[in-house]
Amino acid sequence: MLTAPRNRTTKRIFIAATRMNDGKTTTSLALFAALRSITSRVGFIKPVGQRFVEVEGHQIDEDSILLNQIFDVQIPIRAMSPIAIHHTFTRDYLDDPEQNHPEIIDRMCRAFDRAAFDQDYIIIEGTGHAGVGSVFNLSNADVARHLNAKVIIVASGGIGRPVDEIALNKAVFEAAGVQIIGAIINKVVPDKIDMIEKYCRIALGRMNIPLLGCIPHELRLTQPNLEQVVAEVRGRWLNGKEIGANNRIDKVVIGAMAAKGLVEHLEEGVLIIAPGDREDIILSAIAAESVAREKVIAGIILTRSILPHPRLMEMIAKTRIPVVLCADDSYKIASKVNNMTVKTQPGDQDKIPIIKDLITKNIDLKVIQNAFDSQE
Repeated sequence: MLTAPRNRTTKRIFIAATRMNDGKTTTSLALFAALRSITSRVGFIKPVGQRFVEVEGHQIDEDSILLNQIFDVQIPIRAMSPIAIHHTFTRDYLDDPEQNHPEIIDRMCRAFDRAAFDQDYIIIEGTGHAGVGSVFNLSNADVARHLNAKVIIVASGGIGRPVDEIALNKAVFEAAGVQIIGAIINKVVPDKIDMIEKYCRIALGRMNIPLLGCIPHELRLTQPNLEQVVAEVRGRWLNGKEIGANNRIDKVVIGAMAAKGLVEHLEEGVLIIAPGDREDIILSAIAAESVAREKVIAGIILTRSILPHPRLMEMIAKTRIPVVLCADDSYKIASKVNNMTVKTQPGDQDKIPIIKDLITKNIDLKVIQNAFDSQE
């Protein structure tokens, strides 16, 4: 059985985040795209996955599927996602770790060799912070060590918290003998980016960690599309799915006001949430669309499972307005939408240029390339 990959030439970049939703997947996507502008030979693997779907009878991590569908990586999907942490994985492992651990490492190393074959670089996406997975000896630090990868740590926020979290993760990686390329501070308030970059560079420099750059918070990456909202609120499409599923939501308006007060909110990107018996609101949207002859709102969610009058439903069907029906009340629906954690999906092609630009404009790729000079 393999205890390490046979591949010794491909440059390995391990992307680790200090916590969930810090932007690990977005950074992986962006760095993959940026490296593709330097060389076409870039691979990807997420050795340990927690969110997976069934593909041809195999459990494949969602992020591997996402990157493959966006970039068409030309690597067998099983090689990009060798280990899925299903609900009994930990118990199964602990029943016989001496038997299970070598088998898992062998599977991971063989998958890596396939994913890295004939590649100049390979992006390795981690799972959670450096210690996640320690219970079955597959923490980020363990995986990076086994694959002989160098690490980029991603944290989000301002100065104090991300630097503290990077320091903790640094200790875990260094204890495992893993080299750190540098750190990225993600989701930085745009008008504070110069100040945060200055002081994070000083603080991280004292730990001998290069700051690769600060990525500004990009509102468009946090905006769900209507299809994602419908899935979140368990809605049912009544009209306009074909043309409205990808509409971006940048503002939610609850239809608790008179229709004339709602008119000023009728604009692209607005999601109106109202009970189905607020026919005045629906008529206002229909009238606005007929006058403008273009998209006036992102969509309407009708709540409490109240359907409009059949004649009004006929009028809706003649429009391009996306309409969805939900069982919950308006305020509960609005709360769900506003609290959504939005992940990049394969259909989010409009986000990919934004994601790539965030890396190419804000991250020093030369520092990353120079970290592998000794491998040349």
